[in-house]
Amino acid sequence: MITIVIPSLNPDEKLMMVVKSLVDKGFTDIVLVNDGSDDKHLQPFWEASGYRECTVLTHEVNKGKGRALKTAFEYCLRERKQTEGVITVDGDNQHRADDIYACMEAMRKHQDAVILGVRDFSGKDVPPKSRFGNHLTSAVFRFACGMKISDTQTGLRAIPARYLEEMCRVEGERFEYETNMLLTFKRASIPYREVSIQTVYIDENATTHFHPIRDSFQIYKIILKFVFGSLSSCLLDLGLFAVLKLLTAGLGNQMSILVSTVTARVCSSFYNYNFNRKAVFDSKDGMKSTIVRYYILCVVQMFLSYVLVYAVNHFLSLGTILTVVSKAVIDTFLFLISFQFQRAWVFRNK
Repeated sequence: MITIVIPSLNPDEKLMMVVKSLVDKGFTDIVLVNDGSDDKHLQPFWEASGYRECTVLTHEVNKGKGRALKTAFEYCLRERKQTEGVITVDGDNQHRADDIYACMEAMRKHQDAVILGVRDFSGKDVPPKSRFGNHLTSAVFRFACGMKISDTQTGLRAIPARYLEEMCRVEGERFEYETNMLLTFKRASIPYREVSIQTVYIDENATTHFHPIRDSFQIYKIILKFVFGSLSSCLLDLGLFAVLKLLTAGLGNQMSILVSTVTARVCSSFYNYNFNRKAVFDSKDGMKSTIVRYYILCVVQMFLSYVLVYAVNHFLSLGTILTVVSKAVIDTFLFLISFQFQRAWVFRNK
């Protein structure tokens, strides 16, 4: 048995279109979550409750899509112990029954993987906001997490029953929950696969409850932690380098750059190591192993920074201020490379 989960807030007639299409397709267990809808929008839930295939769960007040999904998952763990898995579906009729069925078949074929129903965003009928938001988030996911996901905002996800307890522990109560779920795949080593689905937007996606400013901040909050850690350690490094460059000017230009670079990097790197290990990558590997890998990378990066800064300074005869500026540019480039090594090697979770 497969359980369909549909969270919904203030639905219109499209919710029953979804329910009827699922029943016609042969799905026999549909769990709807009324996430605090007002009195004017209760009719679809009353109508759905008349179907023997449907169960309606209710939040008295709006708690968010993430909480609605977790409410349904917790219900399935208690009352649907025999289910093979759940398929989350949006209630605005943007997910077609044929595509939902295809995701079910893929989950049954690949029983250890979460199936993502992904849309094609290259079509002319895709709203610009959705196209831009998805491309941006997909690029960030690929760079920051090493995860290639074509549609980070898809609500069509087939989740095997074995992962429901883990999904209940994912942080987030609103739209950020769905992004945190994707990040959990990486952290918990949960495999995922993609199934192409129809790209359907109704009335320019006007019925969505996604708020670009509020919810985008929630979605990118975890990634902003890394940016903050990197910027703060960078400022610490540059500040120490500038002060030490002035204090060691009497040592000669080459020795001054070397001493300033090494001392500043030792201090800023230890700060950055602790911040990244705890706040960004949430590494489960011990400090003993990660700090060795971190400083191997750090030494290589520091050496490259010294060589490149000295070379630029030597050939262009830069003063102290421009030397600091050149170092900032060079270290930004090295940062983009070193981050990938930190994610994939230094703080890798086994």
